[in-house]
Amino acid sequence: MKEVTRRFAEEAAHRRWVAAIDDGGTWHSDEVLAAATGLAEAVNSFGIRRPTLLVQSENTHRMVVLALAAGLLDAALALASPHLTAEDVADLIRDVRPDLILGDPQQLGRWGIEAAAGKPILEQWVVQESHGPRFSGAAADRWNGGVLLGMTSGSTGRSKAVVHREAALQYAVRQEIAAAGLSPGDAIGGIVPLSAAPAFTFGIYASLELRSAVLLSAKWEPAAALRQLADHQARWLMCVPTQVLQLAAAAAGAVPPLSGMKAITVGGGPMDIATLQETELALGVPVLRVFGMAECLGHTSPALDDPPEIRLGRDGRPFPGTEVRVLGPDGGEAAVGEPGRAQVRGPSLFLGYAKSGSVVPPDLTDDGFFETGDLVAFAPDGTIKVAGRIKEVIIRGGRNISIAEVESALHRVDSIAGACVVPVPDQVLGERVVALVVPSGRLPTVEDVCRELGEQGLSKTKWPEFIVEVAELPQTHVGKVSRIRAREIAVERLRSE
Repeated sequence: MKEVTRRFAEEAAHRRWVAAIDDGGTWHSDEVLAAATGLAEAVNSFGIRRPTLLVQSENTHRMVVLALAAGLLDAALALASPHLTAEDVADLIRDVRPDLILGDPQQLGRWGIEAAAGKPILEQWVVQESHGPRFSGAAADRWNGGVLLGMTSGSTGRSKAVVHREAALQYAVRQEIAAAGLSPGDAIGGIVPLSAAPAFTFGIYASLELRSAVLLSAKWEPAAALRQLADHQARWLMCVPTQVLQLAAAAAGAVPPLSGMKAITVGGGPMDIATLQETELALGVPVLRVFGMAECLGHTSPALDDPPEIRLGRDGRPFPGTEVRVLGPDGGEAAVGEPGRAQVRGPSLFLGYAKSGSVVPPDLTDDGFFETGDLVAFAPDGTIKVAGRIKEVIIRGGRNISIAEVESALHRVDSIAGACVVPVPDQVLGERVVALVVPSGRLPTVEDVCRELGEQGLSKTKWPEFIVEVAELPQTHVGKVSRIRAREIAVERLRSE
């Protein structure tokens, strides 16, 4: 974080601006920089050059302070969500082997981290040496230039840390700033949990790059977030589909409260063009879809002046300098319009995964492309449409059913406010289709839902066989739908009926 911290400090020497607004109040540039300097001094007293810091991530001003302190120290930040279990954190510590751990003593206790006589920092927090396995090499060199270790659960549910260098963060942020038409000083929202690399990058790092305010709240409450974004004149935010839909619902047909925003960028889950059009009307803000992942920070986006069928119905064009290619079943490049395996190469590609205290490079093709695990298709105009994850397929009676396709159709059913599709095991067919549904009013029956899906043209072979009502869709620690937990809920509910 050295470069963005240097530019922040240079500008802070000449002017004062609001750098963060959270549940505790307003924090100006000189205040967060002074707090970062004090934190850096506390860390330096441990005598570790360029340390790796495992930090409790939270959506507060502390994350701005931590980013600046990391820049002053030339340290690496490893982010740990407070929603992790003690077992998750133990795995993370074995992977990262941090030099120091920073967080609230009570939270550290919940993680099973032994309390020590740490140095008090950032109000109620402490910094202490790690009691886990230590890295045996030189602390300064072990991440190959990486500065941010963000969390991802991938397809296994086990938390892993992806390692990014600052140049990747800077490139991704500058491309998003250009796509959204942002200007220096534009306030932005930081509503996605800040334990994942994309959330930290497009929340904290973006605000430092813009020298602007980032709006934060420790607890996600759509109505409160809407008020905060409107009251403080936010110009942009990036979030997951569930969050933007909840913001639209919180607007409840009132005069669009966010009409001053330039754009809302949405990624990380299936999206339906009709639903996004309704969201734009409810919020009064243009929506931009984005295609990206923890391993390769946002690598495609549409333009603000694209027509709705492209801006809302597709996932944009590759950023300048980023290459995306689509491979068919034979391993050659797929024809235009044909979905295939997506591979990506570019400046925001990660360095690798943290393992035993150092970075393990990713598996790349001979020419340097990373397999994303997504099914995508190119349109004739060069825009991309994500068709779903390769592994997000239900195999019922030998027939493959795309989860993304069924979920997209369910989101167009008026009586459904939210939906998640998962497979449950079946002795005869192998798997059956279950829809977890958040109803917008009365819970629709399976027959009601299937009738509407049929009217949309969805094949009968893809209709859900069971509807399970939930108050809200289960989420991962980074704010996405947790398919692992959703499947557990479906299996438990059907077993009890």
